[in-house]
Amino acid sequence: MTNIALRSREQVPILDSIQESEQQLRALIEKGLPLTPRPWKILAEQCGMNEAQVMATIEHWQSEGLIKRLGLVIKHRPLGIKANAMVVWNVPDDQVVVLGRRLAAEPAVTLCYRRPRQLPDWPYNLFCMIHGTQRSRVLAELDAIVTRQSLEAIPHQVLFSTHAYRQHGARYISE
Repeated sequence: MTNIALRSREQVPILDSIQESEQQLRALIEKGLPLTPRPWKILAEQCGMNEAQVMATIEHWQSEGLIKRLGLVIKHRPLGIKANAMVVWNVPDDQVVVLGRRLAAEPAVTLCYRRPRQLPDWPYNLFCMIHGTQRSRVLAELDAIVTRQSLEAIPHQVLFSTHAYRQHGARYISE
């Protein structure tokens, strides 16, 4: 499924003037692109446009900032990837950007971002995800990253997920 991040109605006043076929297209892409070699063609058929019109409309929406990005939402548990660890780090603020870039460049790290600390209970400001099929492999990969990046002195915790929540992209059109 493709994750389409769109701006809200308040940010984009042109929404009220979008033609009905474009409104249908917008609703369709929020649900995700069809898994086919020609997704734009399938969407075109569903909203009464041709493939070129769909591609031009989406390109226009991107240039206007209505669509911020196209991305994937991967439902990894059905693929056997069930050992999902959020590693939280307490990094000195003057080092968090550099360390975040280093961690994000690690092949095993699938997501890396900064968040504000929630003191006094939560001192962590850098978060990264490592996915795997077994906890032991994820922990071994984390140990290898710590060694490669010389992070032994940086306090961190490993939090394994226990539940898969519903995953989807942003929604801006009510059903």
